[in-house]
This record gives sequence, C-alpha cells and structure tokens, in this order.
Amino acid sequence: MQNSAVFVPHFHWDREWYEPFQVFRHRLVTALDTVLETAEANPDFRFTVDGQMAAIEDYLEMRPENRDRVAALVAGGRLAIGPWLILLDEFLCSGETIVRNLQMGWAAAADLGGSMPIGYLPDMFGHVAQMPQILARAGIEHAALWRGVPGSVDGHAFRWRAPDGSEVRTEFLFDGYDNGLDVLLIPDQIRRALGEYAEMTAERWGGDPVLAMAGTDHNAPDPHLAAWLRRASSDERPITIATLDEYIRKHVRDEVSAVVTGELRSHVRGNILPGVLSVRLGLKQRMAVAERTIDHAERVNALWSRRDDSPFLSLAWHKIIESSAHDSVVGSGTDETSDQVEARLAEATHAARAVRDAALAEPAALVPSDGYLVANPLPFPRAALVEVDVVAPPEGTVLVATAADGSARPVQLTSQAPTVLSDERMDASRLERVLRRIHRRELFGRLIDHYELTPGSLVFHLAEVPAGGPFDLLILRREVAAAAAAHPGEWRVLTLEEARATALVPVNVPASGLASFRVEPSDQAAVRPTTFAPATATARALSNGLVEVAIAADGTLDVTGTDGTVLHGVGRLVDGGDRGDSYNYAPPAQDVLVSEPAEVAVEILENGPLRSRTRVTRVYEWPAALSSERDLRDGRTVPTPVETLVEVRAGEPFVRVSTSFLNSSADHRLRFHVPLPEPASVSASAGQFAVTERGLTAEGGWGEYPIPTFPASSFVSAGAANVLLDHATEYELVEDGSELAITLLRAIGSISVNIHPLRDEPAASEIPAPGAQDLGVRIENRFAVVPSATGWRGANAVALAEDFRNDVLVARGTAPAGDRLPADATGLRVDGTDVLVSSIRRVADADRGAGTEIRLAAMSDTGSAVRVTGAFTEATTVDLLGRPLSAAPVSDGLELALGPWEIRTVVVR
Repeated sequence: MQNSAVFVPHFHWDREWYEPFQVFRHRLVTALDTVLETAEANPDFRFTVDGQMAAIEDYLEMRPENRDRVAALVAGGRLAIGPWLILLDEFLCSGETIVRNLQMGWAAAADLGGSMPIGYLPDMFGHVAQMPQILARAGIEHAALWRGVPGSVDGHAFRWRAPDGSEVRTEFLFDGYDNGLDVLLIPDQIRRALGEYAEMTAERWGGDPVLAMAGTDHNAPDPHLAAWLRRASSDERPITIATLDEYIRKHVRDEVSAVVTGELRSHVRGNILPGVLSVRLGLKQRMAVAERTIDHAERVNALWSRRDDSPFLSLAWHKIIESSAHDSVVGSGTDETSDQVEARLAEATHAARAVRDAALAEPAALVPSDGYLVANPLPFPRAALVEVDVVAPPEGTVLVATAADGSARPVQLTSQAPTVLSDERMDASRLERVLRRIHRRELFGRLIDHYELTPGSLVFHLAEVPAGGPFDLLILRREVAAAAAAHPGEWRVLTLEEARATALVPVNVPASGLASFRVEPSDQAAVRPTTFAPATATARALSNGLVEVAIAADGTLDVTGTDGTVLHGVGRLVDGGDRGDSYNYAPPAQDVLVSEPAEVAVEILENGPLRSRTRVTRVYEWPAALSSERDLRDGRTVPTPVETLVEVRAGEPFVRVSTSFLNSSADHRLRFHVPLPEPASVSASAGQFAVTERGLTAEGGWGEYPIPTFPASSFVSAGAANVLLDHATEYELVEDGSELAITLLRAIGSISVNIHPLRDEPAASEIPAPGAQDLGVRIENRFAVVPSATGWRGANAVALAEDFRNDVLVARGTAPAGDRLPADATGLRVDGTDVLVSSIRRVADADRGAGTEIRLAAMSDTGSAVRVTGAFTEATTVDLLGRPLSAAPVSDGLELALGPWEIRTVVVR
C-alpha cells in the first residue's frame, strides 16, 4: 500500500569514538537493558542491533545473566542481530579482514539463534567494489546502506553489482539511518509528520511502504514508541513495526531497475569523509602490520606446524576486526580512543607473532644452530634477500651462503658490530657482583664460549653459538672467589664478543616453502655465480640491470624501468596547510605550498653487489602551524630534514623508496609526487579483492566538496607510474592528471571543526585531538616504484605488490651446530597470472576432518587460469562462510578457472 509505513526501531552504536570503548560500553549496557525490557513488555516491539555482533558481545560480557533473554527475542524474530562482528571501514582493512569480520559475526549470531541475513552497512564512509560478491558468496541476497550511492539512483533500492557480476538487492537509506526521528519529534503529531514526509519522498517509494528508521547513535528508542505508533496508525496510513530484515523481505518489491556497479564513493546523498584515509598514519600502518602478521602466522601454522593454535589466531583476528571499526582505524576519535586502538592492534600482532614464531620453531629444530631457516609465506617460489647476524670473517676472507644442496652464493656484508662489550676496572671485592650478570651461560644476550682468569684480569669470550666445551657457573664462582682472595686490589674485567657482522644473503625459497643455509668462509671453486646483474651505486645513480635511478640536483629521482620507461622527478615533496579535521582535508584560504628544499645532500650507504642504497637528505622550511585565524600559514618556519632512502636489489624490477622525518609542524599535509610522462585521465588502485579505476573528479552533492582523493591499499597506478604500497593510504591525480600525489602525512588537531570550508555540516563535535598532529613523531613511509608503459597489468603489479609487502621469514636453527642442513621443502604452490591468494589457513570439519583452506581472487577483468599443487588428494569448494558447495578427488594438482574478479575458496585435504 503506497501510504503505509514501516518503522524499524534500532540504534547505531559506535563502539568507540569521541569517548573510549569502556565509556561507550557503559551507555550500551543501559541502552540494551532498555531494549530488552521494552521488547518483553510489548509483543509488537521489534529491534535491529545495528548489524554488528560486537554490541551484543560487549553487552553480554557485562550482563551474562541476560543471554537467554537475548536468545529468546532472537528466536522469536523480534531482535535482529548480525551479520557483522563490527561495522568496519571497508577501505582501511584488507579484503580478507572483511571476510573474517562476516564469518565471525555470523558465527556469533548463530550461537544466539541466527543472524539477520542482510548486509547492513549503515554508516561506512563509502563501500568497496567487491562487497556485493562478498555478501553473495556468503549466501546473503540483500544489503542496506546510506553513504556513497551515486545520483543515478532515484528510488529507495537498487541492484548493486560487483566487478564479477554478483548482485545484491540494496536498500538505499537515502535520508540516513535516522530518517524516522524527525517524524517522532512530537509524539501526538506523528500522523501529520509522517504524511508530510511520505508526500515529500513519494517519488522514492513508488508503491512500497515508507521505511522510517527509528533510531540514532548511542540511544535506545523510547519505551513508549510502540504505543505512539499504534495511536498514529490508521486505516488510511497503517503503521507497522518491524526489523530491517522484515521490512526488506515482507514489505517491498524484490525487483528494482536501477543498477550500480562497483565501489560507492559518491557525495550526492551523504558525506563520505575521505580525509579519514590519511589522518593518524600510525593506525593505518599498525593495521597493515597486524593483518600481515596474522596472515603469515596462519600460513606457517597450517603448513609447517603440528600444533593447532586456532584459539590464539581467533583472538588476534577478533582484535584486528574490532580495530577496523569505522570510528577506530579511521582515527576520527579522541587521542585516548586512538591509543586504545593502537594498543589493540599491537596485542593482535603479538598474539599472531607468537603463533608464527612457534610454528617456525618446529622446522627450525631440524636446522643446525650455525644455520638459518627461511620460510616463504607466499605460494610461489622466490629469490629473496635476508639479513642475518654472522661471525665477521678475517680480513681478506670471503663469506658465502651454503644451501642444503651444497651450492654456495656470495653474501654482502653491510655492517660490523663492536667486539668489546664492556671494559671495566674494579676492586677484587666486587668481582662476585659481576658474576650475578650471568644466567647459566648467558651474558649480555650472548653465550659464554670460554673465559680467561689470570691475576688481576678476568676476560669473558662470548659467542652466539659456543664452540668451547661445557660451562659450569659454579666452578667459575669458586675460581673467581679464590683468585680475588689471592690477588686483592684492582682488577680488569673485559667482556669480548666474537667479531660480528650483518650479512645480506641471497636465498631461493620454494612456494610456501622452507629453505636453509649457513654462512661460512668460501671455497671459491664451489661458489655458484648469481644469475642477476649486480646492484651498484655511484655518487648520484643506482642500477641493478633491470631498473636505474638518477638522483637530480633537487633530490628527486629519475627512475628508468625494465621497458625503458622513464619517470622524471619522482619523490617531489609538496607540503601545504590543512585547516580541516580528522574527517576532511581543507586548505587555508591563503595557503603556502613548500616544494623546494633549502639543502640537499646525497650519501652512498651500500654499493652492492646484492643491494645498493643511497640516502638523500633534503631540508625543508615548513611553516610551524596555522595562524590563529586558521586561514593563513604561520610565518614561523621549522627546518625539517627529510631522509629518502633509495634502494635497488639484484633481480628486483622496482626501486624501493622510503621517507623519514621528525614532524615538528602542525596543521599541514605532505604529499609524495610522481610526475607522469603524459597526463592521465584514469587511475587505478588495488585493494579488497579488486583493482578499481577512477577518473579525475568525484561526484559532488549533499554538502561535501568532492575532492578526488581516493583509497589505495597494495598499489596505485596512473599512466606509466605504478607505486607499490606498504599500507592503506590516499592518493590523487593532480595538475590535470600530470602528477600522482600520495599522502605521507595529514596533521590536524580536532576530531571535527564546526566551520569547514569543504563540508557544510560538522561531522562530530569540535573536540581537540592534539595527538593527531603527530608532533615529535618520526613519520616513515615506504614504497616501491615500477615504471611501465603498459600500466599495472604489464608491470605485473599484483604479484610485485605481494612480493614487496611480504618479506620471507627467518629463524635461527636449534639443532646441534655442524649437522647437515635439511633439504628444501615446498608447501602449497599457486600458479596463475593476476591471481591473489588472500589466505591459507588450517580448518577443521566434523565430517571430513582437518584441511587447508585457500582463498584466491582473480585480479583482472579476464579471469585467471590457476593451478594449485601440493600434498593433497581432495578439494572442496566452499562459500565464504565455509559451507561446502562441491567436492572432487584430485590426482595431479587442482585446476581452477576463475572468472573475471572472482573470489574462490577451496579446502584441500
């Protein structure tokens, strides 16, 4: 009926934001207490819990006695929970984190009676292109959301299509998730207000009932809501109370004509607050580290450990997912909230690291203690460089890395450590105190190889792996006591370590596999020459035979790629003012851009043959802050040295670049520019199972200026420039598409500002956030630059980004020194072009037993032919919730034909 209305009581719960988590949880408990009491007192009442199970988990941790009450309301269809664990920011975490979020939320809801089968995404700051496929492959047919929908949608629903063609019917909350509140302002005027709202929005609804979302942030609906709506309901305009699920499944047409494909980042009907992509850089970096660490932990635990550490991995995933909330990792909260998110991500990383290291310890137990184990977390073979600490060779002696097959390759020594750890003089009566430093055999982090005790002198010789015989601390104590008594007076205590050096070692590691080596003096006849041209460095140039770098007078880089493509002026830094807030960048009315350094210095740090490094130091005069009226940059400047480390490695087709500086300026934005040989009208960035193309502009509307800064996770490409990334960030094509600009830092001092030049309405209260200025913080970013005339596909950017972001793992052997090195071992191998393997983990099935789950995505519009090989004889295709779809025996590897942009999950046994 055209004039009917459906009210959906709900709340939107930001788990942490302008107050930290525990403060908001105190409010949450009160609010859900009210919801339960209201629902139990009124059979007509329904409530939708914001789509996230974290609110229920947080509540039941404080009110465990209410679990049965919650479950009863869920079973009765009166309390809609799930499907997410947390309402995330989709662009600031990996696609795998999005999947795990859905899996953990769905499972938690199942324990209480079942999830709402709606992909409810009410307040995210835009939506990723592959979300429809993620939902569809979990069996979810509907979504509901607000922000980011383009102006082409003129109704209240549309078909949202992923790049692979998957679709979900999507309810468009075009007036936000609180559109029903204005109708409820005066309880005895609800009928009139509803009529006016229905008339104003009639073209949106067509023949469907009006959806009135009756709720807002951090508050339960009024307990009298059902009574008010009963009084307002009439035969002419009946009112129903429902959950969001009931509205979508029972009250509206399933057929809609509007279709939207890909990501949703339009400003037309709601602010998408793009500045959150770059504020509080540290949170974005810590999210990337946590995700990478748990990914590696899962892979080595599944492939190389007999121990199932799933409880620790689940703990780590839970904390990562909690931190991905759209007011958490975005950095739009107070300083204390940001500190808590940072600590939670650190805790997740610690738990994952413990699992990773324990898993590596098992194969490391087969490697002698004078050798090293190398594990490859990626499912393709790699030639990697690793740094290890070794005994420094005598002058003139060459060290080599000897592999298990007896082959040897030269190593590169990059530094040498001091051998004198302490040189002390003391009275004989104090010698006993020196012995307290020794713990069994350990002293100063090394082991005592042997000692020399002569009148007036005690010399300790330390080694990482002792070559001497047994050491007995009790005998040493007795000998020292006797010597001190026999020779009173001054003694010299000298602690010497064997000469140590840092060696850069080339290692070939199988797919998802293990290799081992030991570093030893060379027998030149056995040394196998490297297959790559050496990396070299001269005063202002680096090369490895694949890529070349020339350092210009202003400190920028001219980078030549493998196909001869040249990028000139890479790394031009442009610093400007920012009078915005944590949500939106805004330049001051009278901005001052600083792009020219006052000083430039170049220093060669390493000159091959495996790795060459040059440090470029540029000193800039950046304004200290904004002036008091905030529309002018301060005349006071701060000299700020910015160090740029430029690195090429033998065999790598890209140039590694990292920047570092101590931030001493407030209210500014710093960007790293990559000029393009020809202006580009389109850019592309990779993240969340897709490579998304964008133009030079964004669609405006609502009240937010559509500044065309866009998200990128693993790489960004424009024209001939491809930049591999370490963490999620923002970029923009500037100067009419002639330069790619990547944000290194956005320093601001307020959660929101009341008057913002690029946004009409405040995004929150004007609460100070001085920590978001990052004053006194060392700001570090790392990239890799890949010039290619054929863009990201021709550059093989999908594979190179994985190589750049995922270092091999190294562990010291623990078997007796001198034992034979174990043979190399291969785990799972995946062969295919433009294919991403987002997860390899241990899983268990009650019917089929233990298995290894592999999630793959075709990162191209042509699909991927994939071959998976390893020690398995059966493969089962499962959906994104792990439910079996089909199974088949496998005799000689698994052949998969992935469609364009398809996400596929298989379990092998």
